[in-house]
Amino acid sequence: MTHLIIETANAERIMWDVMAEVMTPPPPVDYLAWAEANIIFSDRESPFPGPYNRTLFPYFDEILRALGPSDPCRVVTLKKSAQLGGTVLANIFTGGSIAMDPSDILYVHPTEGNAQRWSKMKLAPMLKGTTALAELFPMKSRDGLDSVLYKERVDGRGSIQISGANSPASLSMVTFKRQVQDDLSKGEMNNAGDPEHLANSRSRAHEFAKIFKISTPLVEPGCRITDNFNKGSQERLHLPCPHCDHYQVLEWENMLAVLEEDKPEDAHFTCVECGCEIREHHRPQMLPRGEWRAENPKAKREHRSFDLWSAFSYLQSFERIAREWLDAKGDPASEQTFFNDTLGRAYKTLGEAPPWESLRDRAAAAEYSRGSVPPGALVLTMGIDCQGDRVEWQLVGWGRHKRRWVIEYGVVTGHISEDRCRVILDGLMEQSWRNAYGHRLGIDLAAIDGNAYTEDVWEWAKGWPTSRVIMVRGVGSETAPLISQVKKERTAKGKLLRYSKRFYNFATSILKMSLYRRIVKEDPSELGFIGLPKGLEDEYFRQLTAESRRPKKTKTGFTVYEWVKDASQPNEALDTHLQAEAAAIKLGLRTLPDAIWDRYEAERETPAEDAQLDLEDGLFAPRAEPPQTERAPAPKLASSSFADKLKAWKSR
Repeated sequence: MTHLIIETANAERIMWDVMAEVMTPPPPVDYLAWAEANIIFSDRESPFPGPYNRTLFPYFDEILRALGPSDPCRVVTLKKSAQLGGTVLANIFTGGSIAMDPSDILYVHPTEGNAQRWSKMKLAPMLKGTTALAELFPMKSRDGLDSVLYKERVDGRGSIQISGANSPASLSMVTFKRQVQDDLSKGEMNNAGDPEHLANSRSRAHEFAKIFKISTPLVEPGCRITDNFNKGSQERLHLPCPHCDHYQVLEWENMLAVLEEDKPEDAHFTCVECGCEIREHHRPQMLPRGEWRAENPKAKREHRSFDLWSAFSYLQSFERIAREWLDAKGDPASEQTFFNDTLGRAYKTLGEAPPWESLRDRAAAAEYSRGSVPPGALVLTMGIDCQGDRVEWQLVGWGRHKRRWVIEYGVVTGHISEDRCRVILDGLMEQSWRNAYGHRLGIDLAAIDGNAYTEDVWEWAKGWPTSRVIMVRGVGSETAPLISQVKKERTAKGKLLRYSKRFYNFATSILKMSLYRRIVKEDPSELGFIGLPKGLEDEYFRQLTAESRRPKKTKTGFTVYEWVKDASQPNEALDTHLQAEAAAIKLGLRTLPDAIWDRYEAERETPAEDAQLDLEDGLFAPRAEPPQTERAPAPKLASSSFADKLKAWKSR
């Protein structure tokens, strides 16, 4: 006789099993221990391949503790230098959270493009290569639960939403217990308001949320990460002197005070207590004993903020810090990069332009007149700006040590579309200017604004080779590269626009800050000096100083900083000067090696055989006037030779 056995579930037992699982406290969330057990760096990811080694990053220990649930703070801010391991911290926080205490996590980047690159290049390899995460994220498309910008645990208990701050839709309608705001300083206002505020609001429903804000700084005032650091506990890393044990912060100014420019390899700090030298080889004995000390301790319960710069990291030597400063010194745009990326500091801008009267008075005492090329000006570039009834232009000479000289400024009446205007511009392109050594120099490269009347500008520009004329347009973002080729532009019907190959964006905000810092220098031998000739009208100086960087309240109540000019004051002198600088950047003059400067100095500043050797005569030669109706003869020194020879030199 066969017995049929039917197994039935014990409902009571199932109930108690579920209750036990629900009521069992989760294991403690320890990001540091999780990193040591799970994070393994490849040769491609780090100069220190292998498992996460806390002895290499001892300053991260306290930041990881602050990110844990045992610390009551809600916000953790890290203001840092570039390439200091900040992304590693963010990855540990993200991966450790999703593994140890599953929840929905928001990871915000400045743009959706940045978000996609991070997901593909950082997140996907971590999910695949970390044993604790690989089983949770099998990386197979399951009804949209595994896409570039959204990753969900296989059991549905947690997810990672990757978003761009420029996409308001991705920062709405959902709540997150944890979030990372990466590269916070680069986020810009969008049509829904302030992206940082939008992201913060996504965690409002969670009483014990954690928000990790991380970024290198940009420009102050208005730098988001600096503002957050100042609102928080303001913790800085103090290290003991290897000689007297006095705790102190390694300050850049301390290194700079004893830095010998001809010996950057000897860069070091000096103990503020005993005066002994603190050198790079002392770091291994100092860093493990480092202490984070708060300058605003009352904020620690709600917001812990940390400041970390390159001198504390094994990833950068003292010598390299010194060399980066010496390379950047005297060039405000390069100095900003040094302050941001190496020092981890916001660059303080001169928000106001210098008084135009002081520039006029300095020009009146100049040793050269408008229309003549002073000694040291070896390369000429021109900026051209198109208005409705005129075209304005400015000629600038460039030399060693990032110095420049304004040479001439002029106006051509008429619109860029008119034949007469184009003929005069053609003649101007063929014009040459006499220097102090008897040579006549032509324009090496002209940059014409193509943001307005674009098709008309193109009709004129295409008559000249790319080595002589480029089209440019200014970009106001403070995170934009100094110059970059415009991506292929198409019409509404998808047709590729012909001018896109010679069209360039340039960073107007950065160049304005740089100009206003440099133009106040009065010593002609100083790095970055800007020479102003006698003979320019007052209106030129008014236009050159027409803008200032000021705070502005948006419709949503947030403050942004913009360059603003008086509505009654034209600013074409400023625009054309920046366009001429864009042309100089395109030629590579900022990083031109001494060997090339030597070559052009020998070619252009060796007295010509038929030149009047009286230097004063050369300095005060009559200024050249552009032809009014027809082309002038080509200059004796072919103005395209600079670009051609530089191209040949780079190809060697």
